[in-house]
Amino acid sequence: MKKLLLLIFLVFSTLGLRAQYGSANAILDRLEERRGINQNLKNVNIDDKKFVLIKDFEDHTERSFLVIKGNLATYIEIFDDKSNGQSTSNVFSGDVVRSKHNIVSLRADLLEGKKIPIAVTKTFLMTKQKKILYLIDINTKERWIDETAINKN
Repeated sequence: MKKLLLLIFLVFSTLGLRAQYGSANAILDRLEERRGINQNLKNVNIDDKKFVLIKDFEDHTERSFLVIKGNLATYIEIFDDKSNGQSTSNVFSGDVVRSKHNIVSLRADLLEGKKIPIAVTKTFLMTKQKKILYLIDINTKERWIDETAINKN
């Protein structure tokens, strides 16, 4: 009798653990997606893509654009002054490299067509969340969003 009760107890506890494992696994999958870990984005084409980052401050607004065409890239910074309404911009151009592990590296060594001594470099982790493509800056954790996702809304 004791063996039968012990066997029944083991069967039900095993089933309970399996159910908990499934829910824990689902939570871990969502967290990994949020952080951009273990995503297979090798088939995602970023050629002719435009990514946008907008930062709003008290006195000005910064808009940054990254346009990728093949292995060439254009990085544009636009500063809008809120006090007088003037805008200034910097247009950098250079090259972009994409690794197998969803890393995108930008090296822009031309400012409006003229060579600059210190190139602007940025390293991004490419991730996809809720069918929207993002580039997350490795150093600052800023999230650049694909412009087509913005235009859909």
